[in-house]
Amino acid sequence: MFAYVARQPIFDVNRNVYAYELLFRIGEDNCFPDIPPDEATSKILTSTHLSLGIEEITGDKKAFINFHRDTLMYRFPTSLDASKVVIEIVETVEVDDALIAACKHIRGLGYPIALDDYDMEEKWDAFVPFTSIVKIDITEIAHETIPSLVKRFKSHNIELVAEKIETYEEFHKFKEMGFDYFQGYFLAKPEIVRHRKLGPSALTMMELLTLSSQTKLNFDDVNRIIERDPSLTYLLLRFINNPLINKRNKITSLRHALNFMGEVEVKKFIALLALANLNDGQPQELMQMALVRAKFCELVFISFKERENPLTGFLTGLLSMLDAMMEQHIDELVSKVPISDNVKDALCGEPGVLKDCLTLAKYFERANWSGIKKFSGKYNIQQTLLHGYYNEAMKWAHHVHVSAQVEK
Repeated sequence: MFAYVARQPIFDVNRNVYAYELLFRIGEDNCFPDIPPDEATSKILTSTHLSLGIEEITGDKKAFINFHRDTLMYRFPTSLDASKVVIEIVETVEVDDALIAACKHIRGLGYPIALDDYDMEEKWDAFVPFTSIVKIDITEIAHETIPSLVKRFKSHNIELVAEKIETYEEFHKFKEMGFDYFQGYFLAKPEIVRHRKLGPSALTMMELLTLSSQTKLNFDDVNRIIERDPSLTYLLLRFINNPLINKRNKITSLRHALNFMGEVEVKKFIALLALANLNDGQPQELMQMALVRAKFCELVFISFKERENPLTGFLTGLLSMLDAMMEQHIDELVSKVPISDNVKDALCGEPGVLKDCLTLAKYFERANWSGIKKFSGKYNIQQTLLHGYYNEAMKWAHHVHVSAQVEK
């Protein structure tokens, strides 16, 4: 059985990722027949037992997973590691004494319980004594009533997640109210109130991005830039020497890397290195999203058997978060980097295959299954293949993140 999975980050007050909510579907119709999608999600989870592995999807973060009544009653969540998951009780479940007893038992085994899309109904009162987290959709509950809810839940030591946070203004508003965590797309929508100054380090990174996007990599120029900062050489060689990427050969120089890995792969690593440094001081999730998008767009673009620079799809995905990282408009940023016109057009929203690939990546981030199906039909590519590419991209991004960690 093939698992279709999307993940959506949940941030803490410092805009660091606390956890990911995992969303599952199955098959071309995205659900089991004749049962609700959220129940199908639970069945898929338990039948596949997360064939990808939770760690491959969420790294070292917790996984929030929706469960329907039947899987809670049969204690299916207990097949998972209690230290790695949060059990979300969906708002549509039928609540009775049997369900309450089952959830209390699951909590007693060490599994955190979260109430999803809390709707203020009395049926949830019985869950409060053993609930760890409550998620509130800020678009569904009047904002003036929320402070009293915060006070009530805080008195029970319950943490709160604000869902559907779309802007930094909303993030700050609900942070001030006392919410602990935030779920939404505010990070991907930069609040351009000022421009981050392009200091010497940032300018060096932009130079590296420029070189990595050229058709022919000039290693003399690369060496000239990197030799200004020995730590860059160390980072690059450490990255390439990581056993997750290179199991047999020790890379000793940039020239050696070119001979062993090939020019395209070396250009990818230079681009990754540059972007990671440009993201300095920003939430790490921006870089993670960029990594997933880069690998995913590369795989999809290659599947079209395009004859252009094979780095095109990769760069499109990788640079798609640059505006959020640099707090500048994307059209201003791409004008400073002589990347190909079709990559610039895609990043600036012009129609085309690359723009569609980038939009598809965003569909996966939002679990927009109908959008994925539409793309599949437009380009005559199987949905199973697209989901496989996205799974591979998430795993690759996780490995890159692990390999890029440098001891302080």
